[in-house]
Amino acid sequence: MIRFIVPSIILVISVIYLILTFNLPEAKVGNPTAAMNYPLLIGFSLLGLSILYILSEIKDKKKVFDAYKIFADKELTIQVIIVLVLCLGYTFLFERIGFLISTVLFLGALLFLINGRRKWLTNIIVAVVFSTASWYTFAELLSVSLP
Repeated sequence: MIRFIVPSIILVISVIYLILTFNLPEAKVGNPTAAMNYPLLIGFSLLGLSILYILSEIKDKKKVFDAYKIFADKELTIQVIIVLVLCLGYTFLFERIGFLISTVLFLGALLFLINGRRKWLTNIIVAVVFSTASWYTFAELLSVSLP
C-alpha cells in the first residue's frame, strides 16, 4: 500500500492545479483563454503521468517495494534535508535580494554540498557563470523582467 502514496499525492496535486488553472481570469486583449494554454498542458501532463504511475505500480504490485530503504543512509537523508532547506531559503531570498544574487548563493551552496570544499574554485565559477548567463539571457536577450 505504501507504493501508492506518492502517485496518489501527485494525482491530487494535478487535479488541484487543473482546478486552479480553469479559474484563471481571461485575458483582456487577444485570445481570452491564451493564458491558460501552457498551464493546462502542464496540468493534463501531470495528471496523465500520475495515472500512468499508478497503473505501473498496480502492474508491479507483486514486486518487492524497498524504495524507502534509501532513508536508512543517514548521510543521504541529511543531504536531502539540507537541499530542501536551501530550496526554501532560495524562494525566501529570491524576491528580497533578486535573481542574480540569490541564484549565485543557492547554486554555490548546492555545489559545495555536492562537490565538497576541495573544488571551491570550480563551485564558485560555475555558480557565478551559470547565474550570470541565465540572467543575461532572460533579462537582456529575451527582455523578461526578473526580480
